[in-house]
Amino acid sequence: MEQVHPTRMELMKKRSQILLAEQGRDLLKEKMEALIQEFFKIMVNFSESREGLEQLAIEADLALLVAEAVDDPVAVKSASYATKRQIMVDIAGKNIMGVPVPVIQKKSVALNVMERGYGLIGTSSRINEAAEKFEAEMDMIIRLAETETTLRRLGNEIQMNRRRVNALDQIIIPELKEQAKYIRFSIEEREREDLFRLKKVKKLIERKKKKKLMASVS
Repeated sequence: MEQVHPTRMELMKKRSQILLAEQGRDLLKEKMEALIQEFFKIMVNFSESREGLEQLAIEADLALLVAEAVDDPVAVKSASYATKRQIMVDIAGKNIMGVPVPVIQKKSVALNVMERGYGLIGTSSRINEAAEKFEAEMDMIIRLAETETTLRRLGNEIQMNRRRVNALDQIIIPELKEQAKYIRFSIEEREREDLFRLKKVKKLIERKKKKKLMASVS
């Protein structure tokens, strides 16, 4: 046990620390519960979007296979080189219950036929369809990247809050209560000893008075 001074002032200090620790624990529990609710609310949308991404990926791969099987593979490769470009995104931020999370701001990756950079002559509708599918898949990937990062950060915050609550519940508060108990016991023990000494002194004084009285009478 940490060295403590068994005084009434120290006892008041420990009681104040216990109250503060319990209030902090309760606030952390409330925050953790709110974060968990927010986490699962986002998780439902994420799961649905993840399923949508998997479906888009299947459709994109199938569209590419059809284009490569039916059209000239050289034309497919040429179209892919023509549409190759960098995708720029701006990342801002917001707070969810004090947790900073990213907000990805971007224009849609999807382009119309005239914007893709390849010529219309020699490019079939199958190649256009494959391009559309992959653009939709890329849009979904970027959107899910924001959601996944948000979930990861919320999850980390929940775990950190749970560790703090456990530390307060299982270590700090019990230790403070044990210290307060020790101080209270020490004070009560000291008061009993003081009371015993006072009674002893009182008896001695009374005995002396009695002897003095008897001496004066005789």
